[in-house]
Amino acid sequence: MTNQLFAAALGITAPWFVETVDFDAGQRRLTIHVDFVPGSRFAHAKAAGEHKVHDTQVKRLRHLNFFQHECYLEVRVPRVRLPDGKVALVEPDWVGKLAGFTLLFEALVLMLAQQMPFAAVARTIGESWHRVHAICRRYVDLALAGADLSALSSVAIDETSYRRGHSYLTLVADADARKVVFVSKGRGADNIAGFVQHLRAHSGAPDNIAAACIDMSPAFIKGVTDHLPKATITFDKFHVVAHASQAVDEMRRTEQRTDPALKGLRWALLKDKSKLSPDQARDLDRLVVKFTTKRTARAWLYREQLRDILDRRQINIVSAMLAQWCTNVMRSKVGPMKQVATMIRTHFDGIVAWTRSRQTNGFIEAINGLFQAAKRKARGYTRLQTMKTVLFLIAGKLNFAAINPRAA
Repeated sequence: MTNQLFAAALGITAPWFVETVDFDAGQRRLTIHVDFVPGSRFAHAKAAGEHKVHDTQVKRLRHLNFFQHECYLEVRVPRVRLPDGKVALVEPDWVGKLAGFTLLFEALVLMLAQQMPFAAVARTIGESWHRVHAICRRYVDLALAGADLSALSSVAIDETSYRRGHSYLTLVADADARKVVFVSKGRGADNIAGFVQHLRAHSGAPDNIAAACIDMSPAFIKGVTDHLPKATITFDKFHVVAHASQAVDEMRRTEQRTDPALKGLRWALLKDKSKLSPDQARDLDRLVVKFTTKRTARAWLYREQLRDILDRRQINIVSAMLAQWCTNVMRSKVGPMKQVATMIRTHFDGIVAWTRSRQTNGFIEAINGLFQAAKRKARGYTRLQTMKTVLFLIAGKLNFAAINPRAA
């Protein structure tokens, strides 16, 4: 009766059965011995029909804990002789994708690894960091190999740092599904070329990409222009406003050298006015009324005008207003904001494209934040493959259920 109970709990069906169950209280370990009915025949993917057993091997698989006790399955696995004379191993459906585990155990590891660093998962389940990483990498590789990118038409591209210094990864995300589809080392035009190769290998086509949201990196602009010829480039509105905010802060730092009254106004100038405290709002109002004499006040007004222009939806009106904004700024004496106007004129079409597409890199910036947080929790990742695995676990929305039904 005990053996039948364990067989039912494990989902073991004929010809497999639980032969014996051993419990070692001292080692806090449960071992379940699984066998098959003598005379059974087994199918194999390499040849049609069912085949006689040639010999057997015993495999030891880690399974989900039995309460607080480690649980292992010792399975007598058959090898069958195929019609061509070759001998091949037959494994039960519940054997995992990595040697030494069941599918249920691997599903648990995947679930934990999407929420915790590998080291924390290893401590929780009582396995080594390397085994945890090996399971996750195996599943990510299998899921990526089966990925279908034929419907991909809109992408967001950004970079994230993965080491101190100038070490970056380029992320390409599906802008509609909001998931990462490609990761590569570096942040240049070659990374876009690598993405195109990956796209073609997974039923996609570069001509299907109709929109690409990027920052104003010359390398990304060249990469998209050269390798995604049908894509309309959109420069994220929030990147443009961020450049204007930097210009406001630069103007404040320059002007406060001769005007101490500007000290302490940094956050009042940079934050959204609706989110200011009453004191900050009063300080800002007192400054803005001096726009005729304070260049910092004029810089702030220019930024707010830019924000208002980019919030509009009529593309002809936005084009006209943005062109006039650039002319007004270039005639002013607000030096840092002139650099923003020059940048906008250089990338004018891509910035105006925001009006129609409303495509933003905000979600991929959030993914960057999740990755950096995971990296800090893990005290840093050192290997490129580990970082790619973590990124796809966090933000790849991979279909692990197609590989392991228990991972649904």
